[in-house]
Amino acid sequence: MIVRIMGEGQVKLADSHFTELNKLDDELLDEMESGDEEGFRRTLGALLEAVRRLGTPLPDDALEPSELILPAPDASLAEVRAMLSDDGLIPG
Repeated sequence: MIVRIMGEGQVKLADSHFTELNKLDDELLDEMESGDEEGFRRTLGALLEAVRRLGTPLPDDALEPSELILPAPDASLAEVRAMLSDDGLIPG
């Protein structure tokens, strides 16, 4: 799957990593619903770091369609809330 982190670029990520990412996504959703800004910042950072660590960066000139778009590291709670689906940022 091709994942885009807004403002950073794209990474190719194996489907096998989505169990770990979904756990972080669930935590992020809980923190957003409770208004826990500190927890939100920490978990968003952990989610993006996991994508960077587990994924393989695509070249800057690659024009692959992104199947998943994640917010920039400095995105506000309101900006991320606007990106959410019923499942969080990561479907499934």
